[in-house]
Amino acid sequence: EVQLVESGGGLVQAGGSLRLSCAASGFTFEDSAYYVIGWFREAPGKEREGVLCISNSGDRPYYADSVKGRFTISSDNAKNTVSLQMNSLKPEDTAVYYCAATIRPARATICINDHGMDYWGKGTLVTVSS
Repeated sequence: EVQLVESGGGLVQAGGSLRLSCAASGFTFEDSAYYVIGWFREAPGKEREGVLCISNSGDRPYYADSVKGRFTISSDNAKNTVSLQMNSLKPEDTAVYYCAATIRPARATICINDHGMDYWGKGTLVTVSS
C-alpha cells in the first residue's frame, strides 16, 4: 500500500523560506517503472491546485506559474523522499500542502489538476504572515 507522509509545515513571515518533505512508502523511486510525485495545495475558499511535480518519464517538472522562480523540488532515492523548497514566500502561498503520487504511466503535467493522482498524504499547513 502506498503511503505518503508530509512534514515541515509551519508559520513563516513573508519573504522567508520553508522546506516541506514527503516520505513515500509502498513503492520506491529507484524500482518503480512509473511514477509522478509532487505537491498540491489548497488555500481557504479555493480549489486544490498542483504546485510542483516530477516524474520518471524523462519529461520536465510541472510548475504552477505562481511558484516559478521561487519553489523547487528535489528527490532523494536513498530515503525515498521528495522535498519542496519554498523561497520568497508570499501570504498568498498560505495553504494546506499535500504530497500526492501515482504509479501509473503519466507525465508530470498530470498535476495540472488533482484528478490524476491516486495517493495522497494528509497535508501540512503552511501559513505565511504579512
